Amino acid sequence: MTHAELDRFLEAHPEVRHVDLFLSDLNTVERGKRIDRAGVSKIFTDGLPLPGSMFALDVRGGTSEATGLGFDDGDADRPCRPLPDSLVPVPWVSGGIAQAQVSMYESDGRPFFGDPRHVLVKVLDRFHRLNLTPVVAVEYEFYFIDRERRSDGLPQPPPLPKAGRREFKQQINSMTDLNEYSEVLSRIDEVCRLQNIAVTGALAEYGAGQFEVNLSHQRDALLACDQAIRFKRAVRAIAREYGWDATFMAKPYRDMAGSGLHVHASVETAAGENIFACPDADAEGRLENPTLRHAIGGVLATLGEGMAICAPGPNSYRRFRPEAYVPMMPSWSINNRGSAVRIPLSDARNRRIEHRLAGADANPYLVVAWMLAGIHHGISQGLEPPPALLGNAYRQQGEPLPIHWPTALERFRASEFARSYFGKPFCRLYDTVKQCELEEFHSHVTPLEVDWYMGAI
Repeated sequence: MTHAELDRFLEAHPEVRHVDLFLSDLNTVERGKRIDRAGVSKIFTDGLPLPGSMFALDVRGGTSEATGLGFDDGDADRPCRPLPDSLVPVPWVSGGIAQAQVSMYESDGRPFFGDPRHVLVKVLDRFHRLNLTPVVAVEYEFYFIDRERRSDGLPQPPPLPKAGRREFKQQINSMTDLNEYSEVLSRIDEVCRLQNIAVTGALAEYGAGQFEVNLSHQRDALLACDQAIRFKRAVRAIAREYGWDATFMAKPYRDMAGSGLHVHASVETAAGENIFACPDADAEGRLENPTLRHAIGGVLATLGEGMAICAPGPNSYRRFRPEAYVPMMPSWSINNRGSAVRIPLSDARNRRIEHRLAGADANPYLVVAWMLAGIHHGISQGLEPPPALLGNAYRQQGEPLPIHWPTALERFRASEFARSYFGKPFCRLYDTVKQCELEEFHSHVTPLEVDWYMGAI
């Protein structure tokens, strides 16, 4: 972001008194500082100082000292620089507040290895060296939830805004549910427009109070992920305006649908031609475009090793149940939502890959980076995929994905592919933070195990 962009924004928004500058950590928790109007210009010159330990924090905000970024590093600051096109108004806060996203660098200007945005840059550089540009779109699923929990402490849907009753039934694509939440969805759309977040559509998902919102395809994958981060922040803030909360947990309810983060991707030449373009598959699911087949092959070959990226915490794995529209094995299909990789219905020119593995709790920079790394790997190695999945995805035979957190972390830790595309330092950092988080999580005694075992044993 340039000083000229800052000057134009402040001139157009004389009411702005402070700017919130933030980055997203490994768990996409927003962390940063609020700077007054007079001090913002200095940030654009020198950067916002934040400690590198921002990327050593677990989901509760505790520093994983084993990363070396805490006391061993003196909790040292690094400069964080504002991102282009991210300086926008914050309409849900009074008092003249704007916001901008930042990314962390070393003092000598090198990208800080622990920032997920720089991981995506590394992967994109491989495409750019081939004069290719990924085109990416993100779809988010999320729940509106009542601030008042059930008697057992678990979440519940809010009362329907118009009908007033609390609804627990599941109705996919319900126009009635869409109308019930129309006001809040319109408010989210309004805020997205103010914050330059390109939203193309919304639908009521399976769960009560669950929705999916589609963000627009972008020829800049970094911008697509920047907007995804802003979108999550906006949704949670707007939910609070209505007295609710919004959650991007992968599985907030045991008996309702989980929430996913689906990514659509194609790849264009410098002339704007889609290298995945091809006619519809034949009756056996065969595609005549070898580049598209190789891209699918690469994504499938790396799904298991990337499970810890796409399912970053213990709740993430509760999504993975048969016939829940969540993939259970590395499969691909033509227009079948039970597969991990889906080729959606489209015309030949707009052919693309949909990656359906990740939960809404995953970091979009890392999910997109992993998917694109798989595409690059498949194309460069000429990997052919297995036959396309036909019929019920949950009645097929095949190698299962690692659907337990410790196993997924082991697969990631052993992955030479991860180290090659993400870099050894980042892989060590991510694995260390998640291993510390796992050990802390499993050290707690839960009400469920007390209920099950204390009286019986």
